[in-house]
Amino acid sequence: MFSNSGLFSAARRSFLTRVGAGAAAFGAVARPPVLAQASSGPFQPVRHAEDDWMDQLSGKHRLVFDATTPVGADTVRRFVDNYFFASKSGYSLDPSDLAVIVILRHHATPFAFNDAMWAKHGAAMSEELKFTDPAMSQAPTHNVYNTSGLTFDNLAGRGVHFAVCGMAARYFAGVAARKSGGNIDDIYRELVANLLRNSHVVPAGIIAVNRTQERGYTFAFIG
Repeated sequence: MFSNSGLFSAARRSFLTRVGAGAAAFGAVARPPVLAQASSGPFQPVRHAEDDWMDQLSGKHRLVFDATTPVGADTVRRFVDNYFFASKSGYSLDPSDLAVIVILRHHATPFAFNDAMWAKHGAAMSEELKFTDPAMSQAPTHNVYNTSGLTFDNLAGRGVHFAVCGMAARYFAGVAARKSGGNIDDIYRELVANLLRNSHVVPAGIIAVNRTQERGYTFAFIG
């Protein structure tokens, strides 16, 4: 005859055995899978012909500036100028030694348009941006950042190129169309035909943020 203590010990051993087996099984199920090691080497982005212009800028160094607001469009001119100045004073590099792209996207996009577009659509763009001519406190009738002094045209003359957001350009075409009663597509074509020199319309400014860095440009967000 078995004693109660013997029965208890046997039952306890059976229970612990089942618990141990269950825990082992749970561990086998819950353990995260081991990811296969990539065998294709380091990541290499796909290149698209639409972005090849970024490689056509000559330079020993590559830098892209990203502007998204009217203030950013103003400030970026000074940052680019500082970059050129310090590269010359510190390294004896000329602007031709530096590949520089300025992205004008979101609310900085209208400052890629020339004076003719601001004369025609400045009231609509000013209202949308809540931006006025700093010298006149009214809607600009010209591109205030391309008028005198350190202008975008001056920077273009030193080799700077501009990536202009196509999505934002179409958005502002819609703003102008609502104001004038015109056709969005016609106004969009008009805007992109009247850009700063050295300008390239990109599908979206954020695409240029990505593609320039994939092409070896160091990124600087301006605001």
